[in-house]
Amino acid sequence: MLTDFTSLMTHWQSILTAAVLCVTVGMLLFVQRAPDMVMIGGVVVLLAAGVLTPEEALKGMSNEGMLTVAALFVVAAAVERTGALATVVDRGLGRPSSLASAQLRTMVAPAALSAFINNTPVVALMVPAIRDWAKKHRLSVSKLLMPMNAAVVLGGLCTLIGTSTNVVVSGLVAARRGHPLGMFDITWLGVPLLVAGFVYLLIASKSKYLLKDRRPAVSQSDDLRQYAVEMLVEPGSPLIGRTIEEAGLRGLEGLFLMEIDRGGHVMAAVAPSERLETGDRLVFVGVVDSVVELQKLRGLRPATEQVLMLNDPRSERVLIEAVVSNTCPLVGRTIREGRFRSTYDAVVIAVARNGERLEMKIGDISLEPGDTLLLEASPNFLERQRSSRHFYLVSELSGSTPPRHDRAWIACTVLVAMVLAATLELVPMVAAALFAAATVVATRCISSSEGRRAIEWESLLLIAASFGLARALDKTGLAESIAQSTIAAAGDHPHVVLAAIYFVAMLFTELMSNNAAAVLIFPIAWQTATDMGVNPMPFVMAITVAASCGFATPMGYQTNLMIYGPGGYKFSDYVRFGGPLNLLVMAITVALAPLLWPF
Repeated sequence: MLTDFTSLMTHWQSILTAAVLCVTVGMLLFVQRAPDMVMIGGVVVLLAAGVLTPEEALKGMSNEGMLTVAALFVVAAAVERTGALATVVDRGLGRPSSLASAQLRTMVAPAALSAFINNTPVVALMVPAIRDWAKKHRLSVSKLLMPMNAAVVLGGLCTLIGTSTNVVVSGLVAARRGHPLGMFDITWLGVPLLVAGFVYLLIASKSKYLLKDRRPAVSQSDDLRQYAVEMLVEPGSPLIGRTIEEAGLRGLEGLFLMEIDRGGHVMAAVAPSERLETGDRLVFVGVVDSVVELQKLRGLRPATEQVLMLNDPRSERVLIEAVVSNTCPLVGRTIREGRFRSTYDAVVIAVARNGERLEMKIGDISLEPGDTLLLEASPNFLERQRSSRHFYLVSELSGSTPPRHDRAWIACTVLVAMVLAATLELVPMVAAALFAAATVVATRCISSSEGRRAIEWESLLLIAASFGLARALDKTGLAESIAQSTIAAAGDHPHVVLAAIYFVAMLFTELMSNNAAAVLIFPIAWQTATDMGVNPMPFVMAITVAASCGFATPMGYQTNLMIYGPGGYKFSDYVRFGGPLNLLVMAITVALAPLLWPF
């Protein structure tokens, strides 16, 4: 009787888990709700129904993969914050001539790196770099991140150490036959998959249906506030001797170089081939977001000498917009006469009036009510002036703090040490990432508050919730039932069974962790091959590929989740773009694996 009751409970739990999973996927596809909240909602339902215990539901919050991703967000932000990443990316990726060229540039190097470095840090570093690079060259970041991520995953299939899944499967093989997979055993299959994948990625990326442009409806050029900003080429600047084109000062979205003042000689029409010299005063005209990007260029600083007189280090200052009120004591007086810097401990970089730029020298501008001032100041300015009657509005510009170029070498050293330690398996990846994150904060490559802001919390919650759903699939026996039923339906033909095993592994990868999918399917596949009297290696390789190649859902691979927010993607974007890629990889693997490892 007790056995019948237990069987009945397990049966109903399986049905409930299947229903919750279907509803969750349906809401992600068709309902405009925050994906992390939808996933967490599914876990909460299973927790309330008793399918999951509190420990099982919350276990994802302490999962190594989630903690690793969180730490990598901090490390990547530190490399970006010091300006090291922008320098490497600008020189490595260059200036693309077309979207297809940009996509190819952002796929080749990451794919090659991922063959020898874990996929997660590669994507963590490339996301902020590509985001800034795309903005600089007026490209849609949603057209770049998803192809890049797919290329990284495919690149990880080219060696044994490319992904953790490869290593997990190798350990399972060693337990069965006494020795693991070789370093390049999977290369014979991985390289053809990478080549075919590249062809698909370049073709599919041109389709407006398969890969949608998720740029916001309002662009920088829609900003009505126009500023004229003077920037000075500092002594020792890396821009000295480079042309305007080489320095990346042409084609900036929402910003153009109006003139150069060189020793009193003004060049009004600046040619792209003009080379920069020490002391050049560059006059830029554009919208505020583009002015923020100028702050990040190494070797440029605001031309006013007032910025040198502020107390705080420049790397700790921010750009602030403040609207002058009619009760401001400096109304009717010039910025120089009113001693603005001394009064407010802030420097006026530019002034906009009625949305238009003012062409006179900053110090000669007489302030009027409603003038919008672009200021360089310490973050304390916000606290002091937010409720002041001198300004109608005071707001900090996000991401406007100048890079800490002097600490770039520290961030790069920490990054290389982290990658080497994890690749050589000196310490686990999670330990290397957490230690690296702590080091960049301790060495002030990034502040603790900046580190917290750098973490994509939505992505982490998605990862944590996906582990809860995966546990429910495993615990209720639903996953195993699906696997055995599908394989049994395939019959006795080895190729059909191989396709069925691949399909089930791919399905589980899209819904649960890739390593869990591999571990769950491996014994079933090995036993099936043994019962049929065929070589199990094609099945092993099929599982290895399928467990890594989950392109059709954000949960299919943890790097899929890392690009979700930055790319502005929707759940349906993964289905459209990744679904055909899943089928392509499956077809090639099922056809090629038996040729490389005959039955």
